[in-house]
Amino acid sequence: MSTIYLDNAATTKVRKEVADSISLVIQNEYGNPSSRHSYGRSSKALVELSRKEIADILNVKSSEIIFTSGGTEGDNMIIRNCVNNLGVTHIVSSKIEHHAVTHTIDNLLLSKNIKVSYVEVFENGDINLDDLKDILKDTTDKTLVSLMHINNEIGNITDINAVADICKTYDALFHSDTVQSVGHYDLDFEKIKVDFFVASAHKFHGPKGVGFAFVRQNSNLGPYITGGMQEKGLRAGTESVHNIVGMSEALKISINNLAAEKKYITGLKTYFIDEIENKIKNVKFNGNSADLTSSTYTLVNVLLPVKRKTGGLFMFKLDMKGIACSKGSACQSGSETGSHVLREIQDNIDNDKVSLRFSFSIYNTKDEIDFVISQINELAN
Repeated sequence: MSTIYLDNAATTKVRKEVADSISLVIQNEYGNPSSRHSYGRSSKALVELSRKEIADILNVKSSEIIFTSGGTEGDNMIIRNCVNNLGVTHIVSSKIEHHAVTHTIDNLLLSKNIKVSYVEVFENGDINLDDLKDILKDTTDKTLVSLMHINNEIGNITDINAVADICKTYDALFHSDTVQSVGHYDLDFEKIKVDFFVASAHKFHGPKGVGFAFVRQNSNLGPYITGGMQEKGLRAGTESVHNIVGMSEALKISINNLAAEKKYITGLKTYFIDEIENKIKNVKFNGNSADLTSSTYTLVNVLLPVKRKTGGLFMFKLDMKGIACSKGSACQSGSETGSHVLREIQDNIDNDKVSLRFSFSIYNTKDEIDFVISQINELAN
């Protein structure tokens, strides 16, 4: 049985060129980057070259890129650091952020003397920027705003330029989870005035277990993991040299091929939307995911005319057909409470139906989409 992978928002296939670059480093560069002998210096040179390549793509300074294990660690490092070391006592966020943000904030609420404000989310999943202004206007506390760029479940794009401008006006720090956008959009962080953002290599056809955080110069963050002076003293531990090289290679290829690959994937998403609307009655779309201008081109979140209580069985049957998709974020798989994002924006009627996220990559085809929609149609009727 052939398989069809439409869960690229969860993780992506590693490009062959990336796998080759990783293999080459594993076989030939085994020195510890902190060692002062030639083996160590050679590994260190690869780490620093990768750092520079990533920084150049994003138009930031090399010293502002801190390597991590991925987006979740990066979010934790920044949010906790702002509270523990920068004196932040007020966090402004939304209830539809990734759990790497929401759970970190919840934990800090229990352990630290801070307050949290949640900005209003419209029914379509957009952030109410006027409400953000009102919240910041009325606070005198040192404040961190944490709002993601692209929502990982519904694909809505938040105008982080506008958020950054608002934060500067009211002297608030701004952190953005950009895991779903780095590698998929041409981003210039010299112009986008965020203080912090995070990325994860496996979202743009790189290896798992490696990512980076951007920490704007003179932010004065303190150590997050202690035990050594790696990563500017913020994150101790021997760097994963082969994964860092693989991440840099993946980002370079993604950006170099961005125009052609974005056009191709946008075509797949458009085709999926058109076909599922034609084949399945009463199908709807969550958030802005069917809007090609206000959502990412990589995913669509479909609301099916099927009772939610059968959702697990529905997913199981698709899996038995060789189709991989998701009910939401892979990071909350196993949860029986459903998607916290959809609960926030759906009414009770829609929340009682099955919602599935389909996310696309260059490795998908229209023939695959035809098969997937035929199977959904068969199961839904």
